[in-house]
Amino acid sequence: MKKTILTLLSIAFITFSCDDKFDINQDPDTLNPGGVPLSKQLPAGMVGVAGAQGSYYALIGGFWSQFWTQSNASNQYTEIDTYIIGSFDYENGWTAMYDALGDIKEVKQRAEAEGNWNYYLMATTLEIYASQIMSDLYDQTPYLESNNQEILQPHFLSGAETYGLMIADLKDALSKDLSASMGETPGVDDFLFEGVMTDWTKFANTVLLRLYMRQTEANPDLAENGIKELFDNGAQFLDKDARITGFIDEANRSNPLYETDRRQLNTPKNLRASYTMYSFMDDNGDTRKNEFYGPGVPLYQGYYTNTSISESAISIVTLSPTTDVYFITKEESNLLQAEALERYYGGNGAKALYDDAVVEAFNKFNLDGTSFVAAGGSYEYPTTGTFDDKLKAIITQKWLASFPGNGFESFFEQNRTGYPSISTVTQDDPTYVSGEITYSWNGATGGLFPKRVVFPNRVITRNQNAPALVPITTPVWWDVN
Repeated sequence: MKKTILTLLSIAFITFSCDDKFDINQDPDTLNPGGVPLSKQLPAGMVGVAGAQGSYYALIGGFWSQFWTQSNASNQYTEIDTYIIGSFDYENGWTAMYDALGDIKEVKQRAEAEGNWNYYLMATTLEIYASQIMSDLYDQTPYLESNNQEILQPHFLSGAETYGLMIADLKDALSKDLSASMGETPGVDDFLFEGVMTDWTKFANTVLLRLYMRQTEANPDLAENGIKELFDNGAQFLDKDARITGFIDEANRSNPLYETDRRQLNTPKNLRASYTMYSFMDDNGDTRKNEFYGPGVPLYQGYYTNTSISESAISIVTLSPTTDVYFITKEESNLLQAEALERYYGGNGAKALYDDAVVEAFNKFNLDGTSFVAAGGSYEYPTTGTFDDKLKAIITQKWLASFPGNGFESFFEQNRTGYPSISTVTQDDPTYVSGEITYSWNGATGGLFPKRVVFPNRVITRNQNAPALVPITTPVWWDVN
């Protein structure tokens, strides 16, 4: 499944200019595998992950987190908006992610054999970051046997088994002595942190924290013990964004979501403001609304059959070709830590982390968010509230901060926590509460929300070990709400 760097960049819809230090025009697959520098192979996996999550899964996540809805003037994404994604839809997302994982896993294996603990930590962290996305979307995945050229029909593991292995693998990588790392030293080839290994350690710890946090409802003892082990041992978490920058407004060199939806389709008309997020931001005076959405009115979620409103009157989602692709943001890191402190440490320090996360989310749009978290502000932290009040505030801010490219993450968190809440009425009902998730107006699953993506046809027809298809409304293993 491994592709060349240039092919991966094409899949990811991004290319990077090359210089003497990073010549991406060399094809690792045409060279002796032992002679391909790790610094040339790891970037291929890195941008492949960015492309898969930043296009295919960003689109799905944005619909299911109700950032946007399908326009009433086109029909490009009606299957996502009505919850009828089938095995022939979005196959390329799976392929792109596992192509990227092929390069990442090879780097990991070679780095371990060479004692290059820097690249071993980088590759392991990327592998588990990407594998968690796939596990949370598909539940069962071929975590152990994928990308092995000697295993053409890999076995699938349950989500719970995969999580156990991911935790063990990440802890193993974190245990290595980076000061004793042999061989190449990462630098400009590292698109996330430019070779600063303390940042990679923080990134790995944050991924590990997320792995534990996802299990708070399904495996609360394991989640508590794992999170406490991190905090009690003084683990440091991301205090900056793990992101890929450098996109420009040119074909195949722009942000994957922009490239996919705007440039490749050659139309800005598909993604329209969802009444869900738009109304919440409007009611709270959130100044980011004008950065998220263009002029006009929002559309009820899934109501693309509404012809009573002129399509020109409906707000278009604002996407930029130069937006970074975020793996984990500083905001998410802070909000994960804030939830951990509320759950297990009496909340000491949670408010400061929450406030900083909200302000940082505004900063990304060059806006000042300090008044929103101040006393009486729309997003003031409910210090004297119940745990559920605090959890709702934390997850709501994570939902807002996931726009536009990380809606898959807020979709996962809604399934885990129940926030934003599910509305019991339609959005045209006067009692509808802004920001509550509503069943798609044209939903085709009998009132049940999507909980996963089904396996691609190429997987279920070519691999006799692939699991049987289950309905898109079947929860993944950790979703017990």
